[in-house]
Amino acid sequence: MSIHQAQLPLCQRAYSQLLIIDAQERLAAAMPQDELEVVVANINRLIAAAKVVGIPVIATQHNSKGLGPIIESIRCNMPTLHEPTEKTAFSCCTAPGFERNISSHPDRRQLVVVGMEAHICILQTVSGLQRWGYQVFVPEDAIISRKTAYKVNVLERMRQCGIQVVCTESVGFEWLADSTDEHFRAIWSLFKDPK
Repeated sequence: MSIHQAQLPLCQRAYSQLLIIDAQERLAAAMPQDELEVVVANINRLIAAAKVVGIPVIATQHNSKGLGPIIESIRCNMPTLHEPTEKTAFSCCTAPGFERNISSHPDRRQLVVVGMEAHICILQTVSGLQRWGYQVFVPEDAIISRKTAYKVNVLERMRQCGIQVVCTESVGFEWLADSTDEHFRAIWSLFKDPK
């Protein structure tokens, strides 16, 4: 049985992609700064883990003329295989070129989704991805909204809709799967001192 026929309970390295939604400088300025620091650190951990184990990383930018580029500390860690998809719609699924980017890896039907804002662009995107038949995982410690209450609300909505709400460290170790894996030390080093 393939990923197309069944939902898997864990993130699988061979089936995953990492999607970073709208983690942009001017948008970040409106976020609770203590939460933002944790979210940015966790996004960077997932980027690093994805690079170690060979998982594609895709990003979007919402109205970059108004909201600026992706946060520099995230941008400098990202692989350069794809330019971020530019969008004006809240759901990435309606942005020109987005479907082509995620479907360029046809066997990778799990999307780990991180970024901003949880209750708008992330919610609308994960709903669209789910309709397209993707299995969606959202690390709750790698997404953010301007108000914590909005994020709390949307996490409950996601759970009710069958989106897997997880944590960053779980994703990293699910991608790894085994402590004898050659990448164990590299992944462990990313998570041994979480902030």
